[in-house]
Amino acid sequence: MGHPLHEQGHDAGGGTPDWLPPALVLLAVSGAYLLLVRRARHRNPVLGWSRWRTGWFLGGILLLGVALLPPVAPFAHQDFRGHMVQHLLIGMYAPLALVLAAPVTLLLRTLPAPRGRRLTAVLHSPPARVISHPAVGLALSVGSLVVLYFTPLYNAITADPAAHWLLHAHFLLSGCLFAHAIAGPDPAPARPGVRARLVYLGVAIAAHAVISQLMYGGFWVHIHAPVDQVQGGAEIMYYGGDLAELLLAAALVATWRPEPRRAAGRGGGRGVVPARNVSGGS
Repeated sequence: MGHPLHEQGHDAGGGTPDWLPPALVLLAVSGAYLLLVRRARHRNPVLGWSRWRTGWFLGGILLLGVALLPPVAPFAHQDFRGHMVQHLLIGMYAPLALVLAAPVTLLLRTLPAPRGRRLTAVLHSPPARVISHPAVGLALSVGSLVVLYFTPLYNAITADPAAHWLLHAHFLLSGCLFAHAIAGPDPAPARPGVRARLVYLGVAIAAHAVISQLMYGGFWVHIHAPVDQVQGGAEIMYYGGDLAELLLAAALVATWRPEPRRAAGRGGGRGVVPARNVSGGS
């Protein structure tokens, strides 16, 4: 079988190393986060900002660097197993770390009050509530894999460098959406309860298992790569995906807070009503 992955050149843009642009972007994003951390500590020295949050963010950037820079990036362009390693790092492991860094909470702490209120209004808007629902993150992060690997789309995307970068962006954004919906410490007014989130996480685990098993067996797979590479990539998805989702489940437990309860009035006859749980980073 032929292999559609384009050969990644050593230079791009008239002699610029092809790894330099993503490295610069990652450094810039890290610098922006650290600048916000400094502002947050300066504005409120008592409250400050958690070093754990900062560590999670830098860890997520490091995982993205591993995925997008040599030696993983060239390997991903030459071998489907490398592509799957890259997919897991960009779409599952890095998003979890970045989400646990609570970037929205950090931004709210550093923005002037009027802009903070506008951002809060956006977060409570109907479109934001829809986008932040676990079902949307599940469809984008897991459902898109069916379209990618069981149609000719994968071969078309990996043959076009620009489309390949768009695929990376999709993996990252959809992974962040799903991780945020399941276990993000940032405010999420429309986030369902823990039981519902566990159900969505269970569906994701089952879907990853089914997709990887179908890939391993060669059922309906449209991937122009040697059989051993496809089977190896399926195994990486199966075991690597399970580990990532177990970490996400652990994050859900770690970030969960018991819902406060308030007693209803005696005349209401409703008993105890749980308040909605909207967790925030610290």
